[in-house]
Amino acid sequence: MNKIVVLILSFIVIMIAVFIATVVYRTDNNYNMTNIPFNISKENILDECTDEYEQMQEEIFQANSKTEKISPNCFITFKIKYNKCGHETITLEKVKRNLINKTQDDFKKEYNDWDIEKFSDTDIVLSKDEKGYCNEHYLVQDKEGKVAIYLILEDGTKEIYELTDISTEYLSNEDKIQIKSGIKVNGKQKLNQLIEDFE
Repeated sequence: MNKIVVLILSFIVIMIAVFIATVVYRTDNNYNMTNIPFNISKENILDECTDEYEQMQEEIFQANSKTEKISPNCFITFKIKYNKCGHETITLEKVKRNLINKTQDDFKKEYNDWDIEKFSDTDIVLSKDEKGYCNEHYLVQDKEGKVAIYLILEDGTKEIYELTDISTEYLSNEDKIQIKSGIKVNGKQKLNQLIEDFE
């Protein structure tokens, strides 16, 4: 038991000694660094290397300050808000080849009737308001035992948009009841989802 106590005390003494030595060494080094006189010349040294360095710095600054340009990986989002029906359509397109490397000012000339909500090298968002009707109002209904999709026109009439191969006899009872009277859907995305649910 006495050996363990002696070992612990020896360890503590060694640790204290190391700590004190470290503090004294750091204090001594800091003192020596503060007493060293520094003579800094105020004379401007100019030579070819200095000129080249300044020119490189200017080129780097100009490269960094250039306006953003459209990359080949860019996508454009078109948002149209229709005032008559109140709906908004959103479509996404890959940038056309002729727009690659165009700046925002150049791009604005191509799409001058659109508002630019966002412009970056990979993502552009355009929006505008239209006075009319969005032409994405559909009615899904039973026609001779098949699921038919009608386009509802601005005057309220309907015209056949697509007659699918989906048979209504295999739909659930709830879907059969709804499709008999007709299901109104706004937007192609919602229409596609509904048709997928029936398949």
